[in-house]
Amino acid sequence: MMAAEGMGKRALVTGLSGFTGRYVEQELRAAGYQVYGTITPGHAPGERQFAVDLNDRAGLAAVVAQVRPDVVAHLAAIAFVGHGDVEQIYRVNVAGTRNLLEALAAAEHQPSAVLLASSANIYGNTDVGVIGEDVPAAPANDYAVSKLAMEYMARLWRDKLPLIVVRPFNYTGVGQHENFLLPKIVGHFRRRAADIELGNLHVWRDFSDVRTVAHSYRRLLAAGPAAIGQTFNICSGQAWSLGEALAMMADIAGYPINVHVNPAFVRANEVVRLVGDNARLQAVIGPLPTLPLADTLRWMYSA
Repeated sequence: MMAAEGMGKRALVTGLSGFTGRYVEQELRAAGYQVYGTITPGHAPGERQFAVDLNDRAGLAAVVAQVRPDVVAHLAAIAFVGHGDVEQIYRVNVAGTRNLLEALAAAEHQPSAVLLASSANIYGNTDVGVIGEDVPAAPANDYAVSKLAMEYMARLWRDKLPLIVVRPFNYTGVGQHENFLLPKIVGHFRRRAADIELGNLHVWRDFSDVRTVAHSYRRLLAAGPAAIGQTFNICSGQAWSLGEALAMMADIAGYPINVHVNPAFVRANEVVRLVGDNARLQAVIGPLPTLPLADTLRWMYSA
Protein backbone atom coordinates (compact mmCIF):
# COMPACT_ATOMS: atom_id res chain seq x y z
CA MET A 1 0.00 0.00 0.00
CA MET A 2 1.42 3.37 -0.99
CA ALA A 3 1.18 5.90 1.85
CA ALA A 4 1.11 8.59 -0.85
CA GLU A 5 -2.40 7.51 -1.87
CA GLY A 6 -4.08 9.55 0.84
CA MET A 7 -1.35 12.03 1.68
CA GLY A 8 -2.80 15.47 2.39
CA LYS A 9 -6.35 14.12 2.00
CA ARG A 10 -9.19 13.92 4.49
CA ALA A 11 -11.51 10.93 4.76
CA LEU A 12 -14.90 11.00 6.47
CA VAL A 13 -16.18 7.62 7.68
CA THR A 14 -19.72 7.46 9.06
CA GLY A 15 -20.16 4.72 11.63
CA LEU A 16 -16.47 4.98 12.52
CA SER A 17 -16.79 3.12 15.81
CA GLY A 18 -18.77 0.27 14.26
CA PHE A 19 -17.35 -3.14 13.40
CA THR A 20 -16.44 -2.26 9.79
CA GLY A 21 -15.58 1.38 10.52
CA ARG A 22 -12.62 0.49 12.71
CA TYR A 23 -11.01 -1.58 9.94
CA VAL A 24 -11.74 1.00 7.24
CA GLU A 25 -10.13 3.63 9.48
CA GLN A 26 -6.97 1.47 9.80
CA GLU A 27 -6.81 0.99 6.01
CA LEU A 28 -7.23 4.69 5.27
CA ARG A 29 -4.74 5.80 7.94
CA ALA A 30 -2.14 3.37 6.57
CA ALA A 31 -2.70 4.90 3.12
CA GLY A 32 -1.92 8.37 4.51
CA TYR A 33 -5.40 9.84 4.96
CA GLN A 34 -6.43 12.01 7.90
CA VAL A 35 -9.49 10.09 9.07
CA TYR A 36 -12.53 11.77 10.62
CA GLY A 37 -15.69 9.97 11.59
CA THR A 38 -19.20 10.08 12.97
CA ILE A 39 -20.21 7.93 15.92
CA THR A 40 -23.56 7.28 17.58
CA PRO A 41 -24.66 10.01 20.02
CA GLY A 42 -24.31 8.94 23.62
CA HIS A 43 -20.73 7.80 23.14
CA ALA A 44 -17.84 10.11 24.05
CA PRO A 45 -16.15 11.19 20.81
CA GLY A 46 -12.41 10.68 20.48
CA GLU A 47 -10.05 12.80 18.42
CA ARG A 48 -11.48 13.66 14.97
CA GLN A 49 -14.78 12.02 15.93
CA PHE A 50 -18.24 13.62 15.94
CA ALA A 51 -21.19 12.23 17.89
CA VAL A 52 -23.99 13.01 15.44
CA ASP A 53 -27.21 11.28 14.45
CA LEU A 54 -27.77 10.70 10.71
CA ASN A 55 -31.27 12.10 11.17
CA ASP A 56 -29.88 15.39 12.52
CA ARG A 57 -29.67 17.28 9.21
CA ALA A 58 -28.12 20.44 10.63
CA GLY A 59 -25.62 18.52 12.77
CA LEU A 60 -24.56 16.38 9.82
CA ALA A 61 -24.16 19.43 7.57
CA ALA A 62 -21.99 21.09 10.24
CA VAL A 63 -19.71 18.02 10.41
CA VAL A 64 -19.31 17.94 6.62
CA ALA A 65 -18.53 21.68 6.55
CA GLN A 66 -15.93 21.30 9.29
CA VAL A 67 -14.21 18.17 7.94
CA ARG A 68 -14.20 19.15 4.24
CA PRO A 69 -13.71 15.50 3.22
CA ASP A 70 -11.90 14.47 0.02
CA VAL A 71 -13.40 10.98 0.22
CA VAL A 72 -16.39 9.62 2.15
CA ALA A 73 -17.20 6.06 3.25
CA HIS A 74 -20.80 5.90 4.45
CA LEU A 75 -21.01 2.81 6.65
CA ALA A 76 -23.40 3.96 9.40
CA ALA A 77 -26.62 1.95 9.27
CA ILE A 78 -28.89 -0.39 11.15
CA ALA A 79 -27.10 -3.51 9.91
CA PHE A 80 -28.77 -6.35 11.83
CA VAL A 81 -31.46 -8.07 9.74
CA GLY A 82 -33.44 -9.03 12.86
CA HIS A 83 -33.43 -5.48 14.31
CA GLY A 84 -36.71 -5.00 16.21
CA ASP A 85 -37.53 -1.39 15.34
CA VAL A 86 -38.53 -1.51 11.67
CA GLU A 87 -39.28 2.21 11.47
CA GLN A 88 -35.76 3.00 12.69
CA ILE A 89 -34.26 0.76 9.97
CA TYR A 90 -35.88 2.97 7.29
CA ARG A 91 -35.23 6.25 9.13
CA VAL A 92 -31.50 5.58 9.47
CA ASN A 93 -30.77 3.64 6.27
CA VAL A 94 -32.82 5.73 3.84
CA ALA A 95 -33.56 9.17 5.33
CA GLY A 96 -30.22 9.29 7.17
CA THR A 97 -28.31 8.56 3.97
CA ARG A 98 -30.30 11.23 2.16
CA ASN A 99 -29.33 13.78 4.82
CA LEU A 100 -25.66 12.93 4.29
CA LEU A 101 -25.90 13.24 0.49
CA GLU A 102 -27.73 16.54 0.83
CA ALA A 103 -24.96 17.87 3.12
CA LEU A 104 -22.18 16.66 0.80
CA ALA A 105 -23.83 18.10 -2.33
CA ALA A 106 -24.24 21.49 -0.64
CA ALA A 107 -20.68 21.57 0.72
CA GLU A 108 -18.19 24.13 -0.52
CA HIS A 109 -15.44 21.48 -0.82
CA GLN A 110 -16.56 18.60 -3.05
CA PRO A 111 -15.30 15.04 -2.42
CA SER A 112 -13.71 13.00 -5.22
CA ALA A 113 -15.54 9.80 -4.18
CA VAL A 114 -18.49 8.90 -1.93
CA LEU A 115 -18.84 5.19 -1.15
CA LEU A 116 -22.28 4.01 0.02
CA ALA A 117 -22.53 0.63 1.75
CA SER A 118 -25.63 -1.22 0.56
CA SER A 119 -25.96 -5.01 1.01
CA ALA A 120 -26.07 -8.28 -0.95
CA ASN A 121 -29.27 -8.91 1.01
CA ILE A 122 -31.04 -6.92 -1.71
CA TYR A 123 -30.76 -9.96 -4.05
CA GLY A 124 -33.00 -12.02 -1.74
CA ASN A 125 -33.88 -15.59 -2.66
CA THR A 126 -32.53 -15.81 -6.17
CA ASP A 127 -32.05 -19.08 -8.02
CA VAL A 128 -28.93 -17.70 -9.73
CA GLY A 129 -25.90 -19.80 -8.75
CA VAL A 130 -23.39 -16.95 -8.69
CA ILE A 131 -24.83 -13.48 -8.24
CA GLY A 132 -23.53 -10.66 -10.41
CA GLU A 133 -24.49 -7.02 -9.95
CA ASP A 134 -27.10 -7.23 -12.72
CA VAL A 135 -29.19 -9.93 -11.01
CA PRO A 136 -32.62 -8.39 -10.31
CA ALA A 137 -33.20 -7.34 -6.70
CA ALA A 138 -35.75 -9.35 -4.71
CA PRO A 139 -35.38 -8.21 -1.09
CA ALA A 140 -36.92 -10.61 1.44
CA ASN A 141 -36.82 -8.51 4.66
CA ASP A 142 -37.12 -4.90 5.80
CA TYR A 143 -33.36 -4.45 6.13
CA ALA A 144 -32.85 -5.49 2.49
CA VAL A 145 -35.75 -3.28 1.32
CA SER A 146 -34.22 -0.32 3.18
CA LYS A 147 -30.86 -0.85 1.47
CA LEU A 148 -32.44 -1.12 -1.99
CA ALA A 149 -34.51 2.00 -1.29
CA MET A 150 -31.27 3.74 -0.26
CA GLU A 151 -29.69 2.81 -3.61
CA TYR A 152 -32.65 4.19 -5.57
CA MET A 153 -32.73 7.36 -3.47
CA ALA A 154 -28.98 7.86 -4.03
CA ARG A 155 -29.53 7.82 -7.82
CA LEU A 156 -31.19 11.21 -7.42
CA TRP A 157 -27.75 12.59 -6.47
CA ARG A 158 -25.71 10.96 -9.23
CA ASP A 159 -25.33 14.17 -11.23
CA LYS A 160 -24.20 16.07 -8.10
CA LEU A 161 -21.89 13.59 -6.33
CA PRO A 162 -19.27 10.96 -7.36
CA LEU A 163 -21.11 7.96 -5.95
CA ILE A 164 -19.89 4.36 -5.62
CA VAL A 165 -22.33 1.74 -4.31
CA VAL A 166 -21.01 -1.44 -2.68
CA ARG A 167 -23.03 -4.56 -1.91
CA PRO A 168 -21.06 -6.57 0.62
CA PHE A 169 -21.95 -10.23 1.06
CA ASN A 170 -21.41 -11.78 4.50
CA TYR A 171 -18.13 -10.91 6.16
CA THR A 172 -16.71 -11.35 9.63
CA GLY A 173 -13.71 -10.78 11.88
CA VAL A 174 -12.56 -9.81 15.35
CA GLY A 175 -15.00 -7.38 16.97
CA GLN A 176 -18.19 -8.44 15.19
CA HIS A 177 -21.15 -8.83 17.56
CA GLU A 178 -22.37 -12.30 18.49
CA ASN A 179 -25.77 -11.35 16.98
CA PHE A 180 -24.06 -12.51 13.80
CA LEU A 181 -23.62 -16.16 12.99
CA LEU A 182 -19.88 -16.79 12.79
CA PRO A 183 -18.98 -14.69 15.88
CA LYS A 184 -21.69 -16.60 17.77
CA ILE A 185 -20.15 -19.93 16.75
CA VAL A 186 -16.59 -18.78 17.52
CA GLY A 187 -17.73 -17.37 20.88
CA HIS A 188 -19.25 -20.70 21.90
CA PHE A 189 -16.03 -22.54 21.05
CA ARG A 190 -13.92 -19.93 22.88
CA ARG A 191 -16.03 -20.49 26.00
CA ARG A 192 -15.63 -24.28 25.52
CA ALA A 193 -19.43 -24.60 25.43
CA ALA A 194 -20.69 -28.16 24.94
CA ASP A 195 -23.82 -27.11 23.05
CA ILE A 196 -24.99 -24.43 20.63
CA GLU A 197 -28.46 -23.52 19.35
CA LEU A 198 -28.62 -22.47 15.71
CA GLY A 199 -31.23 -21.94 13.04
CA ASN A 200 -31.26 -23.51 9.59
CA LEU A 201 -27.99 -25.44 9.06
CA HIS A 202 -28.59 -25.81 5.33
CA VAL A 203 -27.62 -22.31 4.29
CA TRP A 204 -24.63 -21.39 2.17
CA ARG A 205 -22.93 -18.04 2.49
CA ASP A 206 -20.10 -16.22 0.75
CA PHE A 207 -17.92 -15.20 3.72
CA SER A 208 -15.17 -12.59 3.44
CA ASP A 209 -12.70 -11.33 6.02
CA VAL A 210 -13.49 -7.79 7.23
CA ARG A 211 -9.89 -6.80 6.40
CA THR A 212 -10.48 -7.72 2.74
CA VAL A 213 -13.69 -5.66 2.76
CA ALA A 214 -11.87 -2.63 4.21
CA HIS A 215 -9.09 -3.04 1.61
CA SER A 216 -11.71 -3.11 -1.17
CA TYR A 217 -13.41 0.06 0.09
CA ARG A 218 -10.11 1.95 0.25
CA ARG A 219 -9.11 0.84 -3.25
CA LEU A 220 -12.49 1.86 -4.68
CA LEU A 221 -12.26 5.33 -3.08
CA ALA A 222 -8.89 5.78 -4.82
CA ALA A 223 -9.92 4.22 -8.14
CA GLY A 224 -11.14 7.43 -9.74
CA PRO A 225 -13.50 7.50 -12.75
CA ALA A 226 -13.41 3.69 -13.19
CA ALA A 227 -15.42 3.29 -9.98
CA ILE A 228 -17.66 6.37 -10.02
CA GLY A 229 -21.30 5.68 -10.81
CA GLN A 230 -20.79 1.93 -10.48
CA THR A 231 -22.17 -0.76 -8.17
CA PHE A 232 -19.83 -3.45 -6.86
CA ASN A 233 -20.35 -6.78 -5.13
CA ILE A 234 -17.87 -7.20 -2.27
CA CYS A 235 -17.43 -10.95 -1.91
CA SER A 236 -15.07 -13.90 -2.14
CA GLY A 237 -16.90 -15.82 -4.85
CA GLN A 238 -16.93 -18.95 -2.67
CA ALA A 239 -19.75 -20.42 -0.59
CA TRP A 240 -19.44 -22.20 2.73
CA SER A 241 -22.24 -24.07 4.46
CA LEU A 242 -22.89 -23.61 8.15
CA GLY A 243 -21.86 -27.24 8.65
CA GLU A 244 -18.47 -26.59 7.02
CA ALA A 245 -17.89 -23.56 9.26
CA LEU A 246 -18.74 -25.67 12.33
CA ALA A 247 -16.30 -28.38 11.18
CA MET A 248 -13.53 -25.78 10.73
CA MET A 249 -14.12 -24.45 14.24
CA ALA A 250 -14.15 -27.96 15.71
CA ASP A 251 -10.77 -28.49 14.06
CA ILE A 252 -9.40 -25.17 15.41
CA ALA A 253 -10.76 -25.65 18.95
CA GLY A 254 -10.01 -29.37 19.11
CA TYR A 255 -13.49 -30.64 19.95
CA PRO A 256 -16.91 -31.05 18.28
CA ILE A 257 -19.85 -29.05 19.60
CA ASN A 258 -23.39 -30.43 19.94
CA VAL A 259 -25.66 -28.52 17.56
CA HIS A 260 -29.36 -28.08 18.35
CA VAL A 261 -31.68 -26.53 15.78
CA ASN A 262 -33.90 -23.98 17.53
CA PRO A 263 -37.04 -23.22 15.44
CA ALA A 264 -37.02 -19.67 16.89
CA PHE A 265 -33.73 -19.06 15.03
CA VAL A 266 -35.04 -20.31 11.68
CA ARG A 267 -35.91 -17.16 9.74
CA ALA A 268 -38.99 -16.84 7.59
CA ASN A 269 -37.90 -16.07 4.02
CA GLU A 270 -34.41 -17.40 4.76
CA VAL A 271 -32.06 -16.85 1.83
CA VAL A 272 -30.66 -20.33 1.19
CA ARG A 273 -27.63 -19.58 -0.95
CA LEU A 274 -25.77 -16.29 -1.36
CA VAL A 275 -22.59 -16.40 -3.47
CA GLY A 276 -21.28 -13.37 -5.25
CA ASP A 277 -19.41 -12.66 -8.47
CA ASN A 278 -16.54 -10.24 -7.77
CA ALA A 279 -15.24 -9.91 -11.36
CA ARG A 280 -16.36 -6.27 -11.68
CA LEU A 281 -14.62 -5.36 -8.41
CA GLN A 282 -11.35 -7.06 -9.37
CA ALA A 283 -11.42 -5.45 -12.82
CA VAL A 284 -11.27 -2.04 -11.11
CA ILE A 285 -9.09 -2.59 -8.03
CA GLY A 286 -7.04 -5.66 -9.01
CA PRO A 287 -6.78 -9.03 -7.25
CA LEU A 288 -8.21 -9.28 -3.74
CA PRO A 289 -6.10 -10.43 -0.79
CA THR A 290 -6.85 -14.12 -0.28
CA LEU A 291 -7.67 -14.85 3.35
CA PRO A 292 -9.13 -18.37 3.71
CA LEU A 293 -12.16 -18.64 5.98
CA ALA A 294 -10.29 -21.04 8.30
CA ASP A 295 -7.61 -18.35 8.82
CA THR A 296 -10.26 -15.75 9.65
CA LEU A 297 -11.90 -18.11 12.15
CA ARG A 298 -8.52 -18.90 13.72
CA TRP A 299 -7.82 -15.16 14.06
CA MET A 300 -11.21 -14.65 15.76
CA TYR A 301 -10.73 -17.66 18.03
CA SER A 302 -7.30 -16.57 19.27
CA ALA A 303 -8.08 -12.83 19.58
